[in-house]
Amino acid sequence: MSERIFIGVAWPYANGLLHLGHIAGAYLPADIFARYHRTKGNEVLMVSGSDQHGTPITIKAEQEGKKPSQIANRYHQQFLGSWQKLGISFDLFTSTGTANHAEVSQDIFLTLLDKGYIYKDAVSQPFCPNCQRFLPDRYIEGTCPFCGSSGARGDQCDECGKPLNPVELIDHRCRLCGTTPQFKESTHCFLKLSAFNDRLLTWVKQQSHWRPNVLNFTVRYLEEGLKDRAITRDIDWGVPVPVDGFEKKRLYVWFEAVIGYLSAAKEWARSSGDEEKWRSFWQDKKVKSYYFIGKDNIPFHTIIWPAMLMGYDGLNLPYDVTANEFLTIEGRKLSSSQNWAVWLPDYLSRYDPDPLRYLLSINMPETGDADFSWREFIRRNNDELVATYGNLVHRVLTFVYKNFNGCVPTPGEIDSRSQDLLDKAENTLHIMDEYLGKCYFKEAIKSAMAVAHETNRYLDEKSPWKVIKEDRQAAAKSLYVALSVISHLKTMLSPFLPFSSQKLHELLGFEGNIEDYGWQLHTPLPGQRLLEPHPLFSKLDEKLVEGETARLEYTSS
Repeated sequence: MSERIFIGVAWPYANGLLHLGHIAGAYLPADIFARYHRTKGNEVLMVSGSDQHGTPITIKAEQEGKKPSQIANRYHQQFLGSWQKLGISFDLFTSTGTANHAEVSQDIFLTLLDKGYIYKDAVSQPFCPNCQRFLPDRYIEGTCPFCGSSGARGDQCDECGKPLNPVELIDHRCRLCGTTPQFKESTHCFLKLSAFNDRLLTWVKQQSHWRPNVLNFTVRYLEEGLKDRAITRDIDWGVPVPVDGFEKKRLYVWFEAVIGYLSAAKEWARSSGDEEKWRSFWQDKKVKSYYFIGKDNIPFHTIIWPAMLMGYDGLNLPYDVTANEFLTIEGRKLSSSQNWAVWLPDYLSRYDPDPLRYLLSINMPETGDADFSWREFIRRNNDELVATYGNLVHRVLTFVYKNFNGCVPTPGEIDSRSQDLLDKAENTLHIMDEYLGKCYFKEAIKSAMAVAHETNRYLDEKSPWKVIKEDRQAAAKSLYVALSVISHLKTMLSPFLPFSSQKLHELLGFEGNIEDYGWQLHTPLPGQRLLEPHPLFSKLDEKLVEGETARLEYTSS
């Protein structure tokens, strides 16, 4: 029986280009998961969008002397182009700048306000006497009171992941001019997170299927006790606060951005012609909702968003929050501000998407930080994609195309060694089904590549290119078995390598979209006509390592 699967993916700030840390952290695993479920015949809704209201956008706009909307729109368009080239298959990638998002966000706000989960209070807000303005949290920098990191922001410490308020920072300063801010009173709306502490802790402790890093972090945070947090700010860029007297304030980005998962679902439903269609993903208790994020976003998705949903009532809580660890670059912590990153548009302008998807999949930071290096990228491409998998495919297809009139040969009776290999392929499909269903992508792709290795050993044993001179039927049998396994591999690898898998699907003589054939083994029929073979992957010159590493010194974001 088919299922409905909702997939929410972290919303990138529209103030800079996407880098490989973003892809490994959230977007690639989400896409693999979505493609896998679509292939299984499940109904999937995968949504995200550009976060256009964060202070990173206003900071970037001030640096460039432009309007925040100009910055946001520029990067939103670049995001869309990158998703298409990399094959990230969103059902909708929208933005927080739509009228629909503002409407849904204000509805959540007013409902929580009406139920008593939002209240007003006068608080001391940082005010820069030099800039003559109240400072949003990201305009404040200082030392984290929890871990001692000197680069903490007024909203969060990236080093330890703790959400913060500006007043908690030690030696705080204005990010724009370095002046120590004064604190002046300003009235704001607060979300009564403390009211949900016990209920959240009870719910979270039931989520035994969550990854240990997500579960342990969340339980520890809740056991320390939640504090109410301001959800409005003194700024003129963002979703208006629908309350009299708050005309010059906006909803805080951390509050309204997570509402984007719901507003995007409603926008998708409206564009489909059925405005109520979103309800089947948000109100049917059988639906599982997955959220793919980086580990720095864990509390917003396991604590704050669930609290908002509990207060609003009637909408599904997250089933799983799949948070990956960080990706380092050449052994160093990735840093956009220091320009130490591999930028996705730059990569895609010079290389194919599937080799990157392969490396980030088989080296995914699921349980610990992972490293990207150009040397490892080229090694994996040449030794594994080209030499192991690509060469297997190309030599079999080329030999069959040349010696069997471009058609799948008739095998005759299958011997035990051949049957063992076919059984291994079938078992691996089931093993991958288990891994993928639980969001363990690294082990899933390793299982598929193990089948490719075993098929190469099988061909070395059978040597059809030699045997064909003496026993054409024996060669036909081993080549048919190899073709069958290759056909199975295209299905196994299609969530990871969609472009080369679709190409192989067509080379084997299958029509249409590979996804439509389902998550099952597809054995080519004897006599099925093949297309003229072409290599799936290209070998890369090892000399590229030096040049690409050098580019890290000056590539601009």
